[in-house]
Formats: sequence, C-alpha cells, structure tokens
Amino acid sequence: MNIEITQLSKTYGRGAKAVRALCEVDLTIGPGMFGLLGPNGAGKTTLMRILAGLVNPTAGKAVAAGHDLATERGKVAVKAILGYLPQELGLYPELSARQFLDYMAILKGLDEGEARRARVGRTLELVGLADVAERKLKGFSGGMKRRVGIAQALLNDPQIMIVDEPTAGLDPEERIRFRNLLVDLASDRIVILSTHIVEDISQTCRDMAILDHGQVRFRGSPAELIARAQGMVWQIQTDNGHKPNNGLVVVSTLQLADGVQYRVVGQDVSGYPGAKPAQPSLEDGYVWLMQGVGDTASAS
Repeated sequence: MNIEITQLSKTYGRGAKAVRALCEVDLTIGPGMFGLLGPNGAGKTTLMRILAGLVNPTAGKAVAAGHDLATERGKVAVKAILGYLPQELGLYPELSARQFLDYMAILKGLDEGEARRARVGRTLELVGLADVAERKLKGFSGGMKRRVGIAQALLNDPQIMIVDEPTAGLDPEERIRFRNLLVDLASDRIVILSTHIVEDISQTCRDMAILDHGQVRFRGSPAELIARAQGMVWQIQTDNGHKPNNGLVVVSTLQLADGVQYRVVGQDVSGYPGAKPAQPSLEDGYVWLMQGVGDTASAS
C-alpha cells in the first residue's frame, strides 16, 4: 500500500492575487513513519488536506491505496481508511473524553452501540487516557487534548494516518510521549507526520521530505540529509560576544565563563582560526539545505 503523488500543484486565487501553495510535487510514500518537514507556509498543510480529500489540487494527481483522490468515489474510499488529525481540532469542552469519542465514532459510521463503545474503550487505552475518560475535556492539558485528537483519528482503525503539527506547543514530556505513540502506530500503517520541528522527524522517521515554497527541496532519509552537511558544521568560540559572519548561520549559542561558543553551519571559517569541525545533526543538515547552498535535487 502506497501513496503516489505526481506533479501535484495547488494555486489559491486568481490573477495578481494568486498564491501557489504547491508546485509540481512528486512523492511516493510507503508504510511506516514518513516525515514532512518545512517552515511555516511551505505548503505542508495544503498537501495534507489534499491527501485527506478536503481540498482539490489545481493540477497533478494523488492516489492513495489505489484510490484516485481526483474523483468523488476515490475520496470516499480514502476517507474510509484514513485517520486525520488537523492542526486545530475542534473539541467540545463540556464533554468527557469518552463522550466526545463516542460522538466522533457515530459520525464515522460506527452505529452499533455495543461495538462502538468497545472500540472507544480500546482506543482510550491505546492513547493512555482510559484513567481520565470521564473527565471533561476543558480540564485536559494540551498534550492530553492532542491524544484525544489521535484517538478520534484511530476510531475507524485506519490504514493511513495524517497528523499535522501534532507536537506544537507541547511540553518536552508530552512531546516524547506523543512521538512514541506515533511510532507504535506506524508499525502496520502509513503515518505521515507533518511538522516544522526538526527533532520530531529525527526521533521518529526513517523516510522524509522537505517542502519549501511549495516545492520538494529534499527527498530521502534523515541520514542522507545529515551527510549533506558533513564538513560544514563548526564550533567557534569568541571572547567578545560578536556573532560569526562570512555567510555562517548560527545554529546555537552557549554562554561560557570565558566567552561565547557558537555552533555554525557554512563553508568559510577562514576568519576564525580556532574553528573546530563538529559532527552534523539533522538540524544542521536542514539549515544547510535551507540556506540554498545544498542542491535541491532529490536524494533518492
């Protein structure tokens, strides 16, 4: 089971006010965790909404599990096997988690009462909310609300899951818990994780793509992206607090007792004789690529 995206484009508006959100995107996504990384406004949400059957592309084609999303029949078929967690999921604060999921299960066509309640109970267990199932949603933390969101996406036991910016605003503990949950879910289905947080990709995905201004800037594994920055990452220490320049991008800054240590990405460190090479991370590879120095061709 794959998702095949071919020359997919989407333009909003017409004439001088037209905005091109996607430009001839080509991607093949197979089972497991797939990371879609890019800055805000890169086109990630538009692509996710097309795959969820909520938005029609302007040109090109998207086929999920053999179903053409350009047709109404294809959209209906995909929605039956899809779980979708958008960036903003509307919750009913006065309902309990169990009541909300029961309502969502009815909307998904799970009409038989006993089977529906059993499904809701199993899903609450799966996302770690069984102990608070009767608590009203208005008392839930941000991380708990995101787990409710994942639970509603799982109610129909989907073969494809799309989660859009799921860890934004979560504290570190909740982010780790949420990432681990997604990895577990990806063992027997396609899970697409769309995010602008590099760490979420590095900790979960073996396959990824980077979108920027609606175009695929990179396609490959995290290891391949890291390799692109090999020899381009440095540690520079200064005693005057002046940030390195010469086209170098500062990734992190560490205050020391005798100065400031900068982690930078770039080529020209000739003005810093004390610069020490550092092993690149996925974040370094992403920064290197997005500076427009690394080529934009697909890695694979």
